[in-house]
Order: sequence, then C-alpha cells, then structure tokens
Amino acid sequence: MRFARTSAALPAIALFLAVAAAPPAAAATEYQRGPDPTEQSVLSATGPFTYSTVSVSDWASAGFGRGTIYYPNETDQGTFGGVAVSPGYTSTEAHIAWLGSRLASHGFVVITVTTNSLYDDPTERGQQLLAALDHLATKSPTAVRQRLDPDRMGVVGHSMGGGGSLYAVWARPSLKAAVPLAPYHTIKNWSGIRTPTMFIGGSDDTVATVEQHAEVFYNSLVYARDRAYAELAGATHNSSFLFEDHPTVGKFTVAWLKRFIDSDTRYDRFLCPPPSGAYLTEYRSSCPHA
Repeated sequence: MRFARTSAALPAIALFLAVAAAPPAAAATEYQRGPDPTEQSVLSATGPFTYSTVSVSDWASAGFGRGTIYYPNETDQGTFGGVAVSPGYTSTEAHIAWLGSRLASHGFVVITVTTNSLYDDPTERGQQLLAALDHLATKSPTAVRQRLDPDRMGVVGHSMGGGGSLYAVWARPSLKAAVPLAPYHTIKNWSGIRTPTMFIGGSDDTVATVEQHAEVFYNSLVYARDRAYAELAGATHNSSFLFEDHPTVGKFTVAWLKRFIDSDTRYDRFLCPPPSGAYLTEYRSSCPHA
C-alpha cells in the first residue's frame, strides 16, 4: 500500500468556488430499491432488476451522439435515479456498454453514449454527459420518464469521459454522484466540486497515470465531504474498464451510486471502512458517510 501524497496549493478561485463543507448526506430509506445487498450481489454483473433498452439515434439526440437507454422494467418500487456514461478518447459506446446493463439491473435508468466526435476533449464530453441526462429527463420515451427521478442523477466516464464526469458535476452541482474511471483531464484542481465522487484508477496505467491524474484529482476535492479513491492492482488504462464487466469496478460503481443517488445506507459497508485486498494497491476515503 502506498502512502497518500499531499495535494498542491489551491488557487484563490478554488476558495471562492467552495468555502464550506457540503451538508451531510441523507440517511433516508425513501429511495432504497431492491433486496439487501451482499458481497456476492454487488460483484455480480446481473442485479435483481430485469431491464429493457431503447436506442437513441444521432438525429434524435441533442448535444451528444447516438446512445442506448437501459431502464428497469419494474414499476412497483417507485422511480429510479438516472446515470449517464461516457467513453474515452477514440472510444465508442460499445466500450462502456457493460456499465449500462450492470447499472440498470441494479436499479438505475442509464444512458450510454457515443460522443459527437471520437476526439472530443474531456470538457466537451462533460457537456455531452449533461445533454444526455437532459435527454433522459425530457425527451426519452414515456416508459423511461415514468421510471426516472430527474432530481437524482449522476455521471460515470472512462478516461477523457472520466475527466468529463468531473466537469459535469462541477458545472451542475445538483448531481448526486460521479465515478470517474481512469480519468484524464488537463485541469488538475477541482476543489469547486462538492458532489460525492469516487475515482477508480489502475496501478499500471501509463496513459493517464494515477500520479498525474486520479490521485491529483482526489487530493484537490478538499471541499467534497464524500470522496474515495480506489487503485486496482495491475490494471492498465483500458484493462478492467472496457468491454467486459469487471467485478471490482462494477462493485464500487454500483455501491457509490446506490449510496449517493439513492441515499441507500445499506451500501456503506462496501465503501467504508476502507476495503483492502490483493486486488487493491491503494484505497483512500473520507468515510464521513458511514
């Protein structure tokens, strides 16, 4: 396990953007969905909910490329939180489609997207994540919107899409959670973010090295009451994140979104106290929510 590194000095603009700690996360049970989670259930690619999909074509989308919406079939448990997922540089929706099926089966309305261009920068991807969430809330089919709670939304992204997820929660503080995966962004100081954010990086990532990206971003979130950083042993920039479901990445992503989009405290135990094991090189967390 490596010791935590100190963060860089914060510029004055960061102090202006965030001057007080975020309010405590609600411990309400109003949005709990599904049975009590177990270690086996959060590691599973298939959750307790069946789901359907609907395609979003290029001409039907606004502000992002084509995509796919995954939504739970159930209508007797109330509405579900929404999540938008972006791929990284030169990647397409197919690279992150596994997150759509996993998250929907665990009780979220999800839209996975292909960005306007394969070469869009992180900020552009963040803007497209917000456009995708707006599509869910206002332009998706009735069957989707009747299952969606537009006040409980979050974002996930890989690589430049992960950097885009940081931009999204900075630009729209009302979002409830973010999970940047092997994130990349040229902006290093995100101290204006208060949204609960979990970074997942790879110890062998040579493209967006954790020392220059994920760890730096985590350290900069000094005003976010809830933040976490998980570093996967042996993971590269693409391995563990693209195409196929990865149990550990899926577990942390589901648990974080459940905890902060659904305020579901049943998922605390998968995040805090900090987990450990051979699959992790490092794990850090503010752990105030437990």
